[in-house]
Amino acid sequence: MTGSIASEALADARPSVYWLDRERPVHFTTLGGGASVDLVIVGAGFTGLWAAIQAKQDDPARSVMVIEAGLVADQASGRNGGFCSSSLTHGLDNGVARFPKEMVRIEALARANFEGIAHTIDEFGIDCDWQANGTLAVATAPWLVEGVHDAAELARKHGYDIEEFDAPGIRAELNSPTFHGGSWQRDGEAQLDPARLGWGLAAAATALGVVIHERTPMLGLERSGAGMSVRTESGTVRCGAVILATNAFRSPVGAINRLIAPVYDYVLATEPLSAAQLASIGWRHRQGVSDTTNQFHYYRITEDNRIIWGGYDAIYHYGSKIDPRFDQRDETQSKLAEHFFETFPQLEGVRFTHRWGGVIDTCTRFSATFGTSFDGRVSYAVGYTGLGVGASRFGARVSLDHLYRPDSELLSLRMVRRGAIPFPPEPIRWIGIELTRRALARADANRGARGPWLRLLDALGLGFDS
Repeated sequence: MTGSIASEALADARPSVYWLDRERPVHFTTLGGGASVDLVIVGAGFTGLWAAIQAKQDDPARSVMVIEAGLVADQASGRNGGFCSSSLTHGLDNGVARFPKEMVRIEALARANFEGIAHTIDEFGIDCDWQANGTLAVATAPWLVEGVHDAAELARKHGYDIEEFDAPGIRAELNSPTFHGGSWQRDGEAQLDPARLGWGLAAAATALGVVIHERTPMLGLERSGAGMSVRTESGTVRCGAVILATNAFRSPVGAINRLIAPVYDYVLATEPLSAAQLASIGWRHRQGVSDTTNQFHYYRITEDNRIIWGGYDAIYHYGSKIDPRFDQRDETQSKLAEHFFETFPQLEGVRFTHRWGGVIDTCTRFSATFGTSFDGRVSYAVGYTGLGVGASRFGARVSLDHLYRPDSELLSLRMVRRGAIPFPPEPIRWIGIELTRRALARADANRGARGPWLRLLDALGLGFDS
């Protein structure tokens, strides 16, 4: 029954990103020839744009150029769910497990970074529907309630404002028959329109004097005297330093390609809900939401009362292949639609207007990893594994400090000094990821029991996620 309801709801959904399905307010030219600048940033997503803004704020005299193979914020930065978390470690539990001695420092930096995002949005008047409503973590089975409680206790110990709910309490916040408990982290979590944030950051960067060129892919990266040369189809840009903000896309720096795996994430958007439909689910406080299974869903409500619903599958293609044909996947999107109506059966009849997917970068520690190349003339931050909307600003700061502030206290952090463990080469990479995906699904079906494969990965500090 749910399958037929889901199929009908998906029938007219456009294969396009809801956030990007509108007129762009900013447009940039293609690079027209050679140039010489102090800093080249490759990639006009969040990491690249935050790096450009902070580079000019650090030194207004520094000449900065951003080159983008496509359009500003057109990849992961413009098509995610629009969750902005203060976490720099893809959640407190992941950070505590990997960097236990540093978490007090990391959390202080996380709060300052989150405040910096809000300040920049306000300073430059970026209209991106910033809503600091917090997030709900929901237990969709009785055996998950204890884990939600433990996570709430951990957050409370680190100073966050947490409210916990039993089944009736969480259903009063957001009415689903699948909820057995939950928690609301009220601070350090926001929702926003990611495309409008990206476009607003680009406008802010240009106001500071940054030059941005779209449709200008990097073809090569070489040493050039005491600096670097970035080759493009239109000409060579000579510079003193380079930041690679290329996310999941193949890099000329081999170490980056070994550190990350490109995985595909999928999302749906409903039509705007009516007043009666909204009343049937509640959601008065409009928090972001995620469930707590390994194959989790994330969802939130937009400014015009649509529900953005994504997650569950994380699809890796052999050889780290990236192809626009993978942006749509009927099997996953149909499954997502079925899960939507299982969660909100009272919304039967609601239609999906948009369906999309795209590649993000994941790494074995689930949070950004940092590094340099070409004798310190090139820096990078990759592997955000989701939750990069907020952490990308910090990644940009670390990348700049690697180039210009060798004595920065950020560079002394173990999470910065020691990178993620690389993925193995093919075919072991594909086999390992597939084994992990199947093991995670089995764990969800078996009350969270982690089998031998997952226990081995836990012992090695490795993993795969989106």
